[in-house]
Amino acid sequence: MTTLKTIIEPFRIKAVEPIRLTTEPEREELLQEAHWNLFLLRARDVLIDLLTDSGTGAMSNAQWAALMRGDESYAGSDSFFRFRDAVQHLTGYTHVIPTHQGRAAEHILFAIVGGAGKAVLSNTHFDTTRANVEVSGAEALDLVVASAADPTSEFAFKGNIDLERLEHELVTRGRERVPLVLLTVTNNAGGGQPVSMANARAVREVTRRHGVPLYFDACRFAENCYFIKTREPGYAERSVESIAQELFALGDGCTMSAKKDGLANIGGFLATNDDGLAEQARNLLILTEGFPTYGGLAGRDLDAIAQGLVEVVDEEYLHYRIVSTAYLCNNLHRAGVPVVRPAGGHAVYLDATRFLPHVPRGQHPGQAIAAALYRVGGIRGCEMGTVMFPHLLDSERPELVRLALPRRVYTQSHIDYVVEAVTEVFRTRETLRGYRIVREPARLRHFTCHFEALE
Repeated sequence: MTTLKTIIEPFRIKAVEPIRLTTEPEREELLQEAHWNLFLLRARDVLIDLLTDSGTGAMSNAQWAALMRGDESYAGSDSFFRFRDAVQHLTGYTHVIPTHQGRAAEHILFAIVGGAGKAVLSNTHFDTTRANVEVSGAEALDLVVASAADPTSEFAFKGNIDLERLEHELVTRGRERVPLVLLTVTNNAGGGQPVSMANARAVREVTRRHGVPLYFDACRFAENCYFIKTREPGYAERSVESIAQELFALGDGCTMSAKKDGLANIGGFLATNDDGLAEQARNLLILTEGFPTYGGLAGRDLDAIAQGLVEVVDEEYLHYRIVSTAYLCNNLHRAGVPVVRPAGGHAVYLDATRFLPHVPRGQHPGQAIAAALYRVGGIRGCEMGTVMFPHLLDSERPELVRLALPRRVYTQSHIDYVVEAVTEVFRTRETLRGYRIVREPARLRHFTCHFEALE
């Protein structure tokens, strides 16, 4: 039997969106107009947009068909019950509370359980998660394993939480000061790295002994479960769907942005087994999002998410998704570009610390690379260093630039173009200089701050 090695996209392209081609002088001017903040660029001025994988994917024909059956009733719509059933089938959680996106679910959850003197423990909090914890008055504490700080480590599960540190924090703080432990799957801020089932099971045992709930940040649960299937002994013959059900069964609830592994352009949810928390959450939902059976979403969006949750555990799709990310990561690695290894699920992370050793952390080397990549190739990536996470200025964690791949959007030739552009920026890296922030908000500054290039 002939075995062909080329991995193809497991879909046909049915509609296309033109890309506006710009020149390097145009992009230099556009960067200045945007104050060198790539979030402030117009999307029409970007050739390949790798800023985020959140809500930027292409929906399937089945999802577009699902939009047409959306029930827009204010209360008790059929769309909600299809959505609820899809979430419960995967998670098993009793209460499913829709929100307009993941950060709304986070805000509601931490408004209830957070507060001054408390600490939420996690492998790594992402930006909006950290902000919602901190705005409640609580502390967001990251306890990821040490190998996560080494971009060259090939450890298969660099998203794992450090169990000794977790035990220490729970003993030191006590259950009264730790409202929950949050396990992010996959670990976005740490390179899109997965959490093993063994680690999640051990976290569950530790939290159970201390009487502390375990929640998941489940934005990319399917990608994480595919890594469990392909990297963790004992799971190779299991379906991704059954692995996901086993993972969620370890927890007491989750938050999720359905804009990632929900394969939708908008939406999210909070799910929980806690009756009292669910009642408080629905009351807050009505105040800020909408009635509990729509939560700020149109019925058609609920149906699109329900269908997306079916499609995302398809293993042909996940194989294509993970192989595509690894293709970009491995080609950059072969070209000598410093990247986080092994390849994660949704993105490739450039190691800005090794990429630009002559630019100090305080001058934001990740931002310098991101700006250069747009100028050279029209590619928009995302700095994930001391601009996004200013609390890391004095840490040893490497500065990163994330190239997040939208789902089912770009072809291999697009990715080959990204490899060429990144390699060209790396070739001329000694000419790059850092940036300083000249204007910033109090929180989540990376979204809107202004930069000035240093001489």
